[in-house]
Amino acid sequence: MKQQIKHLAAATSMVLTLGLVGCANSDSDNDAPALTDKEQKVVALLESIETGDQAPVAYINPNKYIQHNLAVKDGLAGFGEVLQALPEGSAKADVKRVFEYGEYVVAHTEYNFFGPKAGFDIFRFENGLIVEHWDNLQEIAPPNASGRTQFDGETRISDLDSTDENIMIVTEFVETILMDGTGDISNYIDGGKGDYLQHNPGVADDLEGLFAALGALADAGTPMIYTKHHITLGKGNFVLSVSEGQFLGEHVAFYDLFRLSKGKIVEHWDTIEAIPPQEQWANSNGKFGF
Repeated sequence: MKQQIKHLAAATSMVLTLGLVGCANSDSDNDAPALTDKEQKVVALLESIETGDQAPVAYINPNKYIQHNLAVKDGLAGFGEVLQALPEGSAKADVKRVFEYGEYVVAHTEYNFFGPKAGFDIFRFENGLIVEHWDNLQEIAPPNASGRTQFDGETRISDLDSTDENIMIVTEFVETILMDGTGDISNYIDGGKGDYLQHNPGVADDLEGLFAALGALADAGTPMIYTKHHITLGKGNFVLSVSEGQFLGEHVAFYDLFRLSKGKIVEHWDTIEAIPPQEQWANSNGKFGF
């Protein structure tokens, strides 16, 4: 049991955070939606962290760039300062999934950013330019007990006409099951083998794996607690939920990405990041503020 808890804790160590479409869709995915203009701008900006291409910086409004990464100073100057601090040749940014929802674009990225990390980024646009940024980062861990990584799995966006319904399902799941502990989880996730694919590195597939991991945390006196749900963003079969709460005794941000099919949650990716004390913040915007 102690080893199980150790693996779960290491897998979700707090450091670094969607119908969704994989940026690496092959030409054979002819039915996958093409990237929108905003999605293309976000992919180009994130990939420029690795390539050094300065052109995508023009997608950021130089007069208004609100930063919610608490380790980064506000504004475009803060963004540039962090990039300059990266060891030369160390940066990596491989966007796995990206989607647009209204004024927001969400990306799921494999980073080397002061160390290997899994990350979710949210960008808000005004008049075609990025004016606000949130993220949630977590160290990359080995594959979980089911052999899944923090990045593999489905990427193709589909079921665009189900966006609103899927957002509602995930919102209800987070608020009733994860926050309140009420309701019947089988209304949201089927309990059979192979019905729920898990990419959290410390949790195995299916409800059995989820219950085992949560039980181990509770037995150790460090239950995973969701206290506030901030926003839900989605496109088609992919939905991202942003929440906060307690994990391993720390105040954290939870970014949970779900894939849905026929009204049920069938796949899950996440990052968990500790929220530092306010006196350590590099900006005054807070972690959330949606």
